[in-house]
Amino acid sequence: MSLSKILVWGALAALASILSHPAHAQSDEPGCRPEMAGYRLPIQRAALAKDEVRLTFVGHATFLIETPGGVRAATDYNDYVRPRETPDIATMNKAHSTHNSRNPDPAIKYVLPGWDPSGRGAAKHDITLGDMRVRNVPTNIRSYSGATDYDGNSMFVFEIGDLCIAHLGHLHHPLEPGHLRALGRVDIVLFPVDGSYTLDQEGMVEVLKSLQAKVMIPMHFFGGSSLERFLRRTDGVWATERKAEPTITLSKASLPAQPTIIVLPGN
Repeated sequence: MSLSKILVWGALAALASILSHPAHAQSDEPGCRPEMAGYRLPIQRAALAKDEVRLTFVGHATFLIETPGGVRAATDYNDYVRPRETPDIATMNKAHSTHNSRNPDPAIKYVLPGWDPSGRGAAKHDITLGDMRVRNVPTNIRSYSGATDYDGNSMFVFEIGDLCIAHLGHLHHPLEPGHLRALGRVDIVLFPVDGSYTLDQEGMVEVLKSLQAKVMIPMHFFGGSSLERFLRRTDGVWATERKAEPTITLSKASLPAQPTIIVLPGN
């Protein structure tokens, strides 16, 4: 075959490949791209003791939470960044497409939207699966027009043994006493730190002070500059630990004596 024919056939093959693999839809938040497949969990993982919980920062606002009984929950489950393994429970929020899924895996046992899709009021969830209880505390968000979307977001609380984990979702405003009462004791808080799409960083510091969680894990920080700005702001307020891996195992007994920010790699 001549060189010219080889080049023609090569070009046609490349074009066919492109047409058979259409581009993904783009996110409406920076820093979360379709090619981010999320942290790939190892196939074999150490068994958890009965009082332990394993947290993996998958990316953006998604964490995989695993219990000793093998129940898995994914926070702000979406179509861009997902854990490798199908969770049993998926929580979602609607502020941006990077916080919810139009096509959740049908194998998920419970898909919990943080808003009422019917628009009749606040979402209400309180389920128990195995050794995990999941419930929500509604909050408001700003709509695209700038108006208040009442009860448009939820903070989700995961109760596993003696540990209470709160994921603040796409929080847009300070917490009021009613929110704090509904949340109850929080041992571990997963909080957005971008300071623009969600609550400003000064406001987030006040939220964390009111929660008094022993472990605070930042998320939603779009690469690193907003995270570093937040950590400079909290220097001297709380201790900070940086982990090399996106997975951490915690128990009530292993919680730090003083509130500590634990940074897991991701974005």
